[in-house]
Amino acid sequence: MLKKVTFLVALGYSVALGAVSLITLDIPNVQISFADKIFHFLAYSLFTVLWYLAFFYTFSFKKRKSIIYAAVLAILFGIVIEVLQDTITTSRTLDVYDALANTFGALVTTMIIGIKNSLYVKNS
Repeated sequence: MLKKVTFLVALGYSVALGAVSLITLDIPNVQISFADKIFHFLAYSLFTVLWYLAFFYTFSFKKRKSIIYAAVLAILFGIVIEVLQDTITTSRTLDVYDALANTFGALVTTMIIGIKNSLYVKNS
């Protein structure tokens, strides 16, 4: 069951993230400094985790290969979305800082998963 669901969840999240990134959003202004960048960081952290799980469980890649593929996919997806915002939309523009927040979210998550995977718990 987990093998089938992880890919569908990752794919669905990717489609939703892409759609939300390319449509015109009329959201209220939140009075938190850098709230937009925090959202980008968290959105791409989740993207990375979901694709890591999809590569590991659905495609049966080893953990190291899964996390590398997930990180590369997240970074490329974030860059492509930013370029598309500038080229195919009239209400959105490319923001290098958004792309950096996306990349930073993917890389921090990659490091956390890598550290978690390197920890070895000995069964008694």
